[in-house]
Amino acid sequence: MKALINGIGWITPAGFGQGHAANGQPLLAGELEIPTRKQIFAGIDRRFGRLDDFSRIGLGAATFCLRDAGAEEWSEKRRVGIVAASRYGCLRTDLDYLETMLSEQGKLASPNIFAYTLPNCFLGEAALRFGLTGNSMIINRHDPDRVTAIRIALEELSWTDQAGILAGIVDLTPPPALAADDDLPGSLFLLLERGPRPRIEPYGELVLQGDQLIFNGKEMSDLKELVASCLRIES
Repeated sequence: MKALINGIGWITPAGFGQGHAANGQPLLAGELEIPTRKQIFAGIDRRFGRLDDFSRIGLGAATFCLRDAGAEEWSEKRRVGIVAASRYGCLRTDLDYLETMLSEQGKLASPNIFAYTLPNCFLGEAALRFGLTGNSMIINRHDPDRVTAIRIALEELSWTDQAGILAGIVDLTPPPALAADDDLPGSLFLLLERGPRPRIEPYGELVLQGDQLIFNGKEMSDLKELVASCLRIES
């Protein structure tokens, strides 16, 4: 089970970025800025303004990843999927929706917020915007090494006809009562594909042997080390 890493994109406390323009480790703890439309898309986009914060960071990181790989523009649909892991999912959106239900016996419940009370909503948004017709899923679990989505993506590529998969993580800052010491708010995606892209140098080859991820011949302990190896920086 193997693939090339052709793109990396993120929205994290380190900022908004793409792998080929990176100068540091993007997976950091800290305060997370929620992007505006102008920080992601140049043109007018009325749908973006309706997105909840969870969807914004997930869609934004996926966009930067595709852009990094030279794969943002499309004319024909492509067999590319999305696999994202999230510890807290869209919990903050759910809580925001419940707040609108507390008064008037639910008569003021927000239909706009309700539309984003499932963590997989941004997957459909990304698929529509970028013509992605592959398999998409959200994994809701505590994932200390943050590579479960990448393992699943490599398995998917080995037994399906998908050309590639966006694989990564997405989490907002959790409510204080649920926060953990190892939380890393934000979103980061890798574009895993069977072959190279025109005019884009791949970061390297990623192989799954059992449960172990091996990047360019070296075992990776977690996502932070994998990203550092891709960007050739200290982990």
